[in-house]
Amino acid sequence: MISTVVNVCWIPLAGFISFLIFLSAINKSVGVRKAYVNLLLRIFEYGRVSIETASQEQRQLEDRSTKTADAPKLDDTSTNGATVITRDAILLPQPQDAPVENVSSTKKDKEDINFDFEKCLDYLKSGVEAIIEDDVTSRFEAEELKSWNMLTRTNRHYEFISWKITLIWMVGFVVRYFILMPLRVLVCFLGVLFAVITNSFVALIPYRFLRHPLADLSFKITFRLISSSLSALIKFHNKQYKPSTSGFCVANHTSPLDVAILSTDCTFSLIGQRHGGFLGVLQRALARASPHIWFERGEAKDRHTVAERLRQHVSDPNNPPILIFPEGTCINNTSVMQFKKGSFEVGGVIYPVAIKYDPRFGDAFWNSAKYSMMQYLYMMMTSWAIVCDVWYLPPMYRQDGESAIDFANRVKSVIAKQGGLIDLVWDGQLKRMKPKKEWKEIQQVEFANRLKSD
Repeated sequence: MISTVVNVCWIPLAGFISFLIFLSAINKSVGVRKAYVNLLLRIFEYGRVSIETASQEQRQLEDRSTKTADAPKLDDTSTNGATVITRDAILLPQPQDAPVENVSSTKKDKEDINFDFEKCLDYLKSGVEAIIEDDVTSRFEAEELKSWNMLTRTNRHYEFISWKITLIWMVGFVVRYFILMPLRVLVCFLGVLFAVITNSFVALIPYRFLRHPLADLSFKITFRLISSSLSALIKFHNKQYKPSTSGFCVANHTSPLDVAILSTDCTFSLIGQRHGGFLGVLQRALARASPHIWFERGEAKDRHTVAERLRQHVSDPNNPPILIFPEGTCINNTSVMQFKKGSFEVGGVIYPVAIKYDPRFGDAFWNSAKYSMMQYLYMMMTSWAIVCDVWYLPPMYRQDGESAIDFANRVKSVIAKQGGLIDLVWDGQLKRMKPKKEWKEIQQVEFANRLKSD
């Protein structure tokens, strides 16, 4: 009896897996995910209208009872994706290579200082504004939504506002946790297993002309399967600028999923620190057949070692471009923060790429300070879908006399403009460390200069 059930279940499962791998190999879709996303949009729109109707009814009841017209709304607007206040003067860090005036030199000018309290007001104003909302910490929090997406993990809890919304939310909960999640875990496991098996065989092929195209195909199929496990719907723009030769592909960083998203359309060499567990299995599988760069923890801190490894890689025209996220940390996809200059010092062509996620279907941002990798994957597996746009931008080169920092800022501004993101000068590592002492000294010198009399 048991063997009969196993045989009956095995046939459709094997057919499903074979069909999925075939679609990933030819990079085609039957349109299920697109229809699924369109259905979600209609459900979200119905929920928005229902919430607005309930909000109006609540205001009418409060108007009748209190005779006031300014009752609070249920559907108040979000403040996390946009600034609450407009700053007239913002204290920003100077470029990394900017000279810092000796603070002690200002002591010689004490006799020239004529203190005026009004000159401090803009600094007090900037300080109060930073307390209310600064430009850094708000970039490491989930982007708030203007309308509810039927997920209770967001900032809005409207699941019991009406029986219709409650029913839709309960059906969605069952679909996400008891239908989609098991299927997604299966497909994700299939992707990793495919990478382990195929790369082991590809690595045994002695002929380079045959090994390279097979390794490229195995790489793409692996990440297409992984992205399929998240119901990812990806739209690529400007494919004529897709990275084609050895160099650096530079993109804004929101999530570990950025790698899977970009790797569904192009083969890259990945760079990063060696990991254990799930990521370690995937890293070792990919490294068997492709020239990826993995560092030990101690090596990753050695800039010269890293730069030399990068330089050796880009010097070989047969190597695929290196995928790098110069921000060095995940940002909530509302802005682009300071780019590290390391990859811009090595030389070679830079392929800028802008990634913009649609937060209505699920928040792709990984807050590593709040969630572990497994918790994050669990949240992604139980989200509605991952929907995003990817823009390939024209390749960029370092100009004569241009510093690595200026080049990095120029690339960053192009990515921010295309993705509709805010271009910030702040270092993303500020979420883990205190501001540099040099930044404070620069502001102290600037304040002392403003106090000097004419």
